[in-house]
Amino acid sequence: MKRSSSSLPHQLLPRVIAVIGCDGSGKSTLTDDLIKHLSDREPVEWLYLGQSSGYIAERIKNLPIIGPPFGRFLVRKAERVNTRDDTPPGTATTIVIYLLSRWRAHKFRRMLSMTRHGVLVITDRYPQAEVPGFKFDGTGLGAINTESWLARKLAAREQKLYEWMAGHVPALVIRLNIDADTAHARKPDHKLSTLRDKVAVIPKLHFNDANILDLDGRDPYEQVLDSALHAIDTVIKTGPS
Repeated sequence: MKRSSSSLPHQLLPRVIAVIGCDGSGKSTLTDDLIKHLSDREPVEWLYLGQSSGYIAERIKNLPIIGPPFGRFLVRKAERVNTRDDTPPGTATTIVIYLLSRWRAHKFRRMLSMTRHGVLVITDRYPQAEVPGFKFDGTGLGAINTESWLARKLAAREQKLYEWMAGHVPALVIRLNIDADTAHARKPDHKLSTLRDKVAVIPKLHFNDANILDLDGRDPYEQVLDSALHAIDTVIKTGPS
């Protein structure tokens, strides 16, 4: 496990384990199995700290009359930030992106509440303030070039929000590394260009001087799971190194 330098003030979260990595690296499988193994000995909860636009859209679609069309609208606007588009976003897109970040912060506060009640939280993804872009779990508006006063104002607020979240450092970050071609073979519905971007950026994130365990998502799965469980046992028993 390794540490990196950081410039943000931070508060350690001794009851949070974050699992990060590109799509197709095995995050979902690993988090599920970590919950199964650890729940036998203490209260453990899983929490997704990604963008969640799809989840929100599904909830909105169930609303009478306005649900389905507004749900589709939200997804279209949210997808704009994950694509390379030099066209400045309109007001609606700007607001939707900002609200998605507020929703992520809402989930983050829920995580903090769980840890205060003694729950060990395993997160799928974790917000960071180093590199902009929702696909890297960074700011959404920070990845967009715009001269709009509203976008600039909301972007400044969003940046502070992500700096606040990034200031809470997990006891351990488990990073599953993988190459883009393998990731695309596992997730053929994802754009290869987006996967390449993630593979290039995610290994360089330091998550505000977090204790990081780098694992190869192409290794035999039992080996990956055993390494993750051993690292968690070390951190939970002795505290971060």
